[in-house]
Amino acid sequence: RRTVDGSTTLRLGMSSSSGQLVHLGSSYFGTDVKYVSVVPAEQEGSGAFLVFVSEATPESRDQSVGVVRSAREFSELHAALRGRILCAALPDLPTRPVALLEGSDGGEALEFAYSRALQAYLAELVAHEDVSGAEELSTFTGRSFKLSAPPPPRTNVLSPPARPASREAPTLVRLGSGKVGAGSPGEGSGKEGGGKATKVTLSWCDESGDHSVELPVLHPNSGLGNPVIDVRSLNAKTGFFTHDPGFTSTSSCESAISFIDGAKGLLMHRGYPIEQLASSCSFLEVAFLLIEGELPTAPQLRRFEAEVHKNWMVHEKLLSFFGGFKSDAHPMAIMVSVVGALSAFYPDSVNIHDAAQRRLSAIRMVAKMPTIAAIAYKTSIGEPVVYPSNALPFAANFLHMMFATPAEPYKVDPVHAEALEMILLLHADHEQNASTSTVRIASSSQANPFACIAAGIASLWGPAHGGANEAVLRMLGEIGTVERIPAFIAKAKDKADPFRLMGFGHRVYKNFDPRAKLMQKVCHSVFAGLNLEAHPDLQLAQQLEKIALEDEYFVKRSLYPNVDFYSGIVLRALGIPTDMFTVLFAVARTSGWLAQWNESFSDPQQRISRPRQLYSGVARREFVPLAQRGGAEASPRSAEAAPAAAVPSPAFAGAGVVVEPGR
Repeated sequence: RRTVDGSTTLRLGMSSSSGQLVHLGSSYFGTDVKYVSVVPAEQEGSGAFLVFVSEATPESRDQSVGVVRSAREFSELHAALRGRILCAALPDLPTRPVALLEGSDGGEALEFAYSRALQAYLAELVAHEDVSGAEELSTFTGRSFKLSAPPPPRTNVLSPPARPASREAPTLVRLGSGKVGAGSPGEGSGKEGGGKATKVTLSWCDESGDHSVELPVLHPNSGLGNPVIDVRSLNAKTGFFTHDPGFTSTSSCESAISFIDGAKGLLMHRGYPIEQLASSCSFLEVAFLLIEGELPTAPQLRRFEAEVHKNWMVHEKLLSFFGGFKSDAHPMAIMVSVVGALSAFYPDSVNIHDAAQRRLSAIRMVAKMPTIAAIAYKTSIGEPVVYPSNALPFAANFLHMMFATPAEPYKVDPVHAEALEMILLLHADHEQNASTSTVRIASSSQANPFACIAAGIASLWGPAHGGANEAVLRMLGEIGTVERIPAFIAKAKDKADPFRLMGFGHRVYKNFDPRAKLMQKVCHSVFAGLNLEAHPDLQLAQQLEKIALEDEYFVKRSLYPNVDFYSGIVLRALGIPTDMFTVLFAVARTSGWLAQWNESFSDPQQRISRPRQLYSGVARREFVPLAQRGGAEASPRSAEAAPAAAVPSPAFAGAGVVVEPGR
């Protein structure tokens, strides 16, 4: 047996040598046990499945009826039930027509793998108390879940299928035990009312009277995170939209990749706490986890590493692309341009509807990002490009490409390589932040993967997002010396003073950032091998950290050093230039972006992103011809006309920008 979602819902399947299900009796399961089976309906044509749901007794199964359902009908059922509860995610539909795979072992395996996924999905619906009795589910399966009610008549009934002995057995599901959302508001959370909210009522009044509408509440099936109010039907029912600048109270998608609980200082990737991953995994292991969904086995990890090594190199013609940038170009500008241009060099992996091409694009991006970043750095300092080495691990290879030269051998410091590996791992993904949301929005338009990642890099480039660790170094430069720290601490405590300590506290983590604790250890190990007397800025950072961790003002307000503080000073200790900090961030976050990008294709609710707005402009007005708009008398334009003086544009008032006519 195995636990499905942390609740008491059980799935159990045992098969005999003949492949038939062995009934275990009602003494263990009780009477509310269901037999669920989904197998390919080959006689009905490609893409169809035989669906059977009945009581788990031999007599009942002998009398059960089945129905043929297509993948599209599974999607329609999923959409119909989503308004009631956040159920299991519908498995990703095969990206190639099954007809193309007929007659091949790979096609048959794909079809049965998909049918097993659909079977597991249907089993969760059958077990879930909030949807098991739904009319849509009863109609879909061709029978009612009420034991006393006979199955509804169907015209396309079939005999129960015989699943081949080599295939996974059908699923047994115990009804009434599939609870979700444990710990959500209203259930063990100390809020009034008790129980789990399933709907909310919105009330308003206008000149025509009082009105109200009920909106469903969706709960996470893992019990982690806040429930959300489903407002998709709000406008149709009320004429209203919601207003949430920055989307700070809006769930924009359903995702199973990363989870953050800021109050508890929790960060998980695919259910694994970041502390466990950081202590036991390499960066590529975590990248595999994010992209593929599970931790790799040893053979899988070796194959994945081999695929990355194979794709480290960039197209030789791409190197000339770097030569077109000025020597003082910011590396992030180069990254945005070069990554966006990759689609022109690798057109064989831009078909987003082909799962194999999507995976190839993901491998290429993970592999080529450190190479592109290192080339951008070498270009900016005028040194020759250093090619990647398959003999080195991921982080060590990046340091090799950054700092090696043809003139002399370069040996990577293992402490530095380990520190960089940790920085990459801790920045691999972080839920729906600004750059990740940007990637998903670009993906919703079905843009190619390289364009989507380039969009994420552009968003990350913003100082409010990816520039936090750069801001730490600028702050240290402003403080200058250890002796000046008390004065700047006083400035930070003064609300009237604009100075703020950068790298302390976090918008999401209210008590502590779990990544910061891990980076603190790395920071101290790197410092142990340095002569801090030769690095006054690092000495300054170390003293500032000590004061912040002990000062009551900072402790009381949870203004602890965050991951940006430690990663900034570690990168400085490794010799990474400040303008490369955000580039390193992009290299790390690419694996998370790709996981989110790929996940969006399995979401049956995926639609092109189209936010609404609260219009604040002027009302409708009539156009006024140029000659009637006042000012100097209009005259015909000619080459001899004197250029007008630069005038401020009202749209840029206060921004220090002027618009010069004719430019």
